[in-house]
Amino acid sequence: MTTEERHRRIGELLRHREQVSVDELMAECGASGATIRRDLDVLALHGVLRRVHGGARSLVLRGENPEYGQREIEDHAAKVRIAAGVAALLQDRRHVWLDSGTTATEVARQLRQRDMTLMPMSLRAVNALTDGGPAAGRHPELLLPGGRLIAGEQSFRGPMTESNIRSLRFDTAVLTPCALNLEDGLLAHDLDDAAVKRAGLESAGRVIVACSGSKWNASAVALVAPLDAVDVLVTDKQLSTAELAQLTQHSVEVVIV
Repeated sequence: MTTEERHRRIGELLRHREQVSVDELMAECGASGATIRRDLDVLALHGVLRRVHGGARSLVLRGENPEYGQREIEDHAAKVRIAAGVAALLQDRRHVWLDSGTTATEVARQLRQRDMTLMPMSLRAVNALTDGGPAAGRHPELLLPGGRLIAGEQSFRGPMTESNIRSLRFDTAVLTPCALNLEDGLLAHDLDDAAVKRAGLESAGRVIVACSGSKWNASAVALVAPLDAVDVLVTDKQLSTAELAQLTQHSVEVVIV
C-alpha cells in the first residue's frame, strides 16, 4: 500500500472499531511496525485518531460526526468521482450554492476554473476555488455568507449565515448530507448545520445531492429535508431495484458514478 492508501485504511477501520493495535495494522496494511507508528503519529496530528500504547483509539462515538481530518481521507476516490459527476451537471454562468464538508471541497476543486457565481459554505472550499491565485487563470465569482465560523470545520453557521443565504436565489444548490435514509431523507449531525443546509436548498431552483455510499443509512440527529426536496442524487452506491424504485417515486434522478 502507498502512504495515502494506508492512511485511508486506518481511518476506515477506526470508523467501525474503538481501537486498533499496531500489530493488527501491520497485518492489515502489509507494512512494518515503524511505518505504522509513523502513520499513526501523522494521523493523530491531523485529528484523525488518538495515539495510545500499542496502537490508536477512535475519537468518534457512534452516531457522531468524525473530525474533518478523518472524513477527508475516507472514501476519497469515491468523493472525487462524485464531485466530477456533480460538476458535469452544472452549467456555466449560473449561480450555485455549495455546501460545506469534504465532498463539497472536492466539488469546489472541480469548479475552480468555471465561469459561474458560487456561494461556498466553508473556507476550505474557498481555498480550493482560489488555489493558484490569479496566475492560475479564471476563477468563479465568489459570494461569502458571513456568520459564525466553526474552527475545526472552517464552515459558516448561525442566523447571519442563514439570513444571507435566504436573501439570494440560486439556480442550483449542491448539498452534501452527513447521512441519507430513504425513509427520513437527508440528515445532519449538527442542528446549526442542518439549518444552513435547509436555507441553501430552499433558496435554489434545483437541488443536487452528493452522497458517498458510506453515508447511506448512517445515523444523524437532525433532519434536513425529505427526499421530495431532491432533484438529482449523485452517488457511488450501487442501488438495488427497490431503492431505485423508491427514489423514482420521489421524482429523484439518480446518477451513479
